[in-house]
Amino acid sequence: MSFALIGSLAEISEQYDAIFCDLWGCYHDGITPFPAAVAACRAIRAQGGTVILLTNAPRPADQVKSFLDKIGGPDDSYDAIVSSGAACQGGLTSGKWGDRFYYLGPDRDLHMLTGLGLNPMAEEAAQAILCTGLVDEWNEELEDYADQLARLAARGLPMLCANPDIVVDRGERRFWCAGALARDYTKQGGEVIYFGKPHAPIYDWALEVLAETAARPVPPARVLAIGDGPATDVKGGCDYGLDTLFVTGGLASGELGPDPEHPDPALLESYLREHGLMPRYAIGRLR
Repeated sequence: MSFALIGSLAEISEQYDAIFCDLWGCYHDGITPFPAAVAACRAIRAQGGTVILLTNAPRPADQVKSFLDKIGGPDDSYDAIVSSGAACQGGLTSGKWGDRFYYLGPDRDLHMLTGLGLNPMAEEAAQAILCTGLVDEWNEELEDYADQLARLAARGLPMLCANPDIVVDRGERRFWCAGALARDYTKQGGEVIYFGKPHAPIYDWALEVLAETAARPVPPARVLAIGDGPATDVKGGCDYGLDTLFVTGGLASGELGPDPEHPDPALLESYLREHGLMPRYAIGRLR
């Protein structure tokens, strides 16, 4: 195999000074933290390592922390949070895309604009689009947006995508994310600017936060990227040149055998080859 299938993070943790750990699918399932993942993060910190939660959540870090507090994610399991939402807010205030944004997303993330003193604009008045996801992810499908995306693309409005993820699992149910709308917008001829994994700027920023948190620069060779999203976490870590741990029991678990804790090695090797991914390690669940 081109990767090492490990049973525990402890098998390799001494090789690293820090981890960039994904949230959804690795640390929690959208409802509750995974106890084994929390324990693994705590163990990294106990041996002197730094844990950066690197997430494609379309909201700033303080909102991510509030969510973790709500579901019971303990403060002592991580050192800092880097989110695609915060990176996107930097884009919103850069002036590069103006200051009149049409908002496409659920009410809970409207603070991405209003928290910056910006108000959502009507389609015809907007200079660009901020997309954080479907308006009603529980009851809508991507097809419901086809006409609107075509209309927005015809106007030439760039879309700022605050979450490149295509789907996310919340408990036992799978939901579409902003990345799915952005993908469809591209198919309609629209321009999309992504903030978050797998794109390099979020890793640049995460290394800066890591250096500040650890009070010293940490070489990328001493950082382990961890995630369950093949097209985001795994591709992003590998493309950036970080050693990457693929948590197979998340988004890809249904394709890798009946037991999400223990992926079938042959199926996993075939899956990685098919998707053009080369993580250094794989594990069923983070533990």
